[in-house]
Amino acid sequence: MRPKILIVDDEEPFREDLAKLAVLRGFDCSTAGDIKTGAEIAHSIGPCAVLCDVIMPGGGAIAFLRSVSGQEEIGVFVMTAFGSLETAMDAFRAGAVDYLLKPLNIDEVLRKVRGFLEHRDSIREVRALRHELSRLDEPDHVVGSGAAAAALQDFIQQVAPVRTTVLITGETGTGKEVVARSIHASGPWRSEPFLAVNCAALPETLLESELFGHEKGAFTGAVGKKMGLFEAAGDGTLFLDEVGTLTLGSQAKLLRAVEGKQVTRVGSTRPQVVSARIIAATARDLQKAAKEGEFRDDLYFRLAVMEIHLPALRERRGDIPLFVEHFVRKFSAELGKRVKGVDPPTMQRLLTYSWPGNLRELQNIIERGVILARGEQIGLAQLPVSVSGDAPDVECPDDLRSARKAFEREHIRQVLAASGGNVHEAARRLGVDPATLYRKHAEPGDPGG
Repeated sequence: MRPKILIVDDEEPFREDLAKLAVLRGFDCSTAGDIKTGAEIAHSIGPCAVLCDVIMPGGGAIAFLRSVSGQEEIGVFVMTAFGSLETAMDAFRAGAVDYLLKPLNIDEVLRKVRGFLEHRDSIREVRALRHELSRLDEPDHVVGSGAAAAALQDFIQQVAPVRTTVLITGETGTGKEVVARSIHASGPWRSEPFLAVNCAALPETLLESELFGHEKGAFTGAVGKKMGLFEAAGDGTLFLDEVGTLTLGSQAKLLRAVEGKQVTRVGSTRPQVVSARIIAATARDLQKAAKEGEFRDDLYFRLAVMEIHLPALRERRGDIPLFVEHFVRKFSAELGKRVKGVDPPTMQRLLTYSWPGNLRELQNIIERGVILARGEQIGLAQLPVSVSGDAPDVECPDDLRSARKAFEREHIRQVLAASGGNVHEAARRLGVDPATLYRKHAEPGDPGG
């Protein structure tokens, strides 16, 4: 998109000629012959820059600056044929970006405009990163109540006040980023940014630019300078997720940055000092990868100054009710629902499910359940079939008669669970009368046991 500029000057030939030259150099240009019209256009189109004459009938650049004082991202360049220190100081006090003397060198003027735009975009990018990526979702600090949870809480409290590197390992979905955010939020730098990047999601060339930044023209498409995440994180935290997927080349560059606390933007030779704390995470066994020559052992030792492993959800089933309560409360508030929990058959199902997707899968399932729930509780009908129908494997005897009975028992058990334990409803679904179901329910090895 071509940047928009506005030229405000009472000399029509001058402003129109200037506008034509700016258009030829890649800008969209609007013009106004007085302050009132210029202010109306500025509020209407939101130009990125304005070139305004200091002295005009009805008020000059100072009056224009006051009229757009609420539009902080507009850069106002003051023009005059009669320059003086006093008018320059007045313009800067009113918020002018620069002071231009007529006759103008159009290429020099537009170079200054582009410089202002690059600086503004860098500030805007940093603000956006700080606002979006340092946002902490407070309820996600829940880590459970068992022995593993107590050890994790103790670990967080130990590492939060220091700036040492941390390595978090565990299966996908175990909450590694949640722990990283908890460490950040529990430390003295909690007001600084928390920036996250998934190392597996970007090719090597783009990852380097994302982490270290680049200079204008460093590669095709690099139309301006870009600050990398190491710099943008400031004194906050940079979270490197899936660090085990990095190539050996990227590992070497990351090691230099972590060890030397300096980064060099792509296309530059000047290093930038950085101070962000590094927290890395991986589902891969990095010690094994290092022995096999697939991960640098020096980088592993640098990242794992403090290391913690997060157990899979199936290894901490006692915490499932706590997580369920937390997610129900969270999503009920977010979605404006009045769901208060899950019914007993559903909780039993959640406690026996294998959880291949760990905490992330549980969170998604509860969000779905809250959306679909018709009352105050989530039932089995609101769970995905992959969860509600994932019963423990049934031992199947060799002989056909026993195998049929085993299958029948398991099928009745699932229908009873889906019916909330209501025998009459289960009988209706199975197409049998309740007496038959009661009889089968009482048989040895029955599903209700």
